[in-house]
Amino acid sequence: MLFKALEVSENSDKTYTSALVTKSVDDLPPGEVLIKVQYSSLNYKDALSSIGNKGVTRNYPHTPGIDAAGIVEKSADPHFNRGDKVVVTGYDLGMNTSGGFAEYIRVPASWPIHLPHGLSRKRSMMYGTAGFTAALSIYHLKKQGITPPSGKIIVTGATGGVGSLAVAILSHLGFHVTAVTGKEELVDLLMELGAKEVIPRDALNDLSGRPLLKSQYAAAIDTVGGNILATVLKSLQYGGVATCCGLVNSPELHTTVYPFILKGISLIGVDSVLCNRALRKEIWEHLGTDWRPAKMDKLINSCTLDTVQTYLDLMLKGQGAGRYLVRVSP
Repeated sequence: MLFKALEVSENSDKTYTSALVTKSVDDLPPGEVLIKVQYSSLNYKDALSSIGNKGVTRNYPHTPGIDAAGIVEKSADPHFNRGDKVVVTGYDLGMNTSGGFAEYIRVPASWPIHLPHGLSRKRSMMYGTAGFTAALSIYHLKKQGITPPSGKIIVTGATGGVGSLAVAILSHLGFHVTAVTGKEELVDLLMELGAKEVIPRDALNDLSGRPLLKSQYAAAIDTVGGNILATVLKSLQYGGVATCCGLVNSPELHTTVYPFILKGISLIGVDSVLCNRALRKEIWEHLGTDWRPAKMDKLINSCTLDTVQTYLDLMLKGQGAGRYLVRVSP
């Protein structure tokens, strides 16, 4: 059986190019579940894979796409039957395993999740890994006892995939959200998503050297790392909680123990790649029901396999915003 896929190849001069190619299902890696992909989405990891980042993808040619939603075509595992609607995010999909920018994927049976009631294949990819990560971050805040009366929640990198969906979901749940962005032209969008206030990125980049700052926020969802995260930690209230899931600002974190031992704050790392299956199912169920933001559609841009690379290039230039849904097949 033949199908179309976006394939990234390494050239002799160590550059990388992508092209739509025709492949055979026989070319796919081993796995118990063959899935016809109908939708995927764009993520920063996909952009890195498309330019040969060996920290994401070691071997080329390769098909990126860390997200996929579609219908089971064939399964050797009794938990899945032909025609089942499923979503796959995380694990090794699109990194070193042929990913969702293709009409078919084949994966281990431990990777797919049956789509919960209320969540369509299209909607699941409007969320994708970014939405899943945002929801997982919110799950951790709520687990630590953070509720709307606790105080303001600050979201950094608020126009990115994770940040924008975090703003939308938190606002939907009744939280007072302070959004942080370096893109002044997108302030109105963040307000439409429900942010109560938007502050510039530079305002959250403290260089004073002080170990503590004025307590302003009950919790934070940080998507950028670096000194912005360090500033957030110094600005949390007593007992505050911060989650971190990104490093676009920097993977380094230079801070002191003072916020932890004098304010009793918590810093929680959020990993959506190897999140355990039971929690993964719970998060997707929330996204299909009570955590489903009404204004999410404002974030969505659409593309097809033949235009994917254009939008990946925008991501690499820092010019992307919101979410990019990829229509893979009918």
